[in-house]
Amino acid sequence: MTLLRHLLSILLLPFVMTVVVPRWLLRGWTGVDTRWPAGTALETTGRVLGILVLAAGLALFTWCVGLFAHLGKGTLAPWDPTQRLVAVGPYRYIRNPMITGVVAMLAGEALFFGSRVLLVWLVVFGLLNHIYFLFVEEPGLTRRFGQDYLDYKAAVPRWLPRRRP
Repeated sequence: MTLLRHLLSILLLPFVMTVVVPRWLLRGWTGVDTRWPAGTALETTGRVLGILVLAAGLALFTWCVGLFAHLGKGTLAPWDPTQRLVAVGPYRYIRNPMITGVVAMLAGEALFFGSRVLLVWLVVFGLLNHIYFLFVEEPGLTRRFGQDYLDYKAAVPRWLPRRRP
């Protein structure tokens, strides 16, 4: 049942944001979007960098999901949140590494395709998450975890990682 909970939350949230929406955007905005010039070094560089950035984002995201499952005893979904505060691994450097991983995947897709439309989607996704974290996620974490979360919040930056844990 736990595996099903995690798969459902991944399919409904990050999969839609990184696969379904970008595919829809690439199909719908084909005429106005840009692409790397075919057969050029720019195309090759963009595609290689895109794959590397996407893979790094996927690795970070996967690591975070594993931490939520094993240590937090919950999922990434707001309807099935963690029962314990997770403040290890990448969470020692940045409060929202899972979203950072998703943003990296979106950046990798934008680079791979040379797509301004996907770059705009990345910015919109980032802004929506920032607003959500300010007004919903962080107040909810404060209610659930109290002083432990407030101490964590004071010590670890929201979006830009610190150098030392």
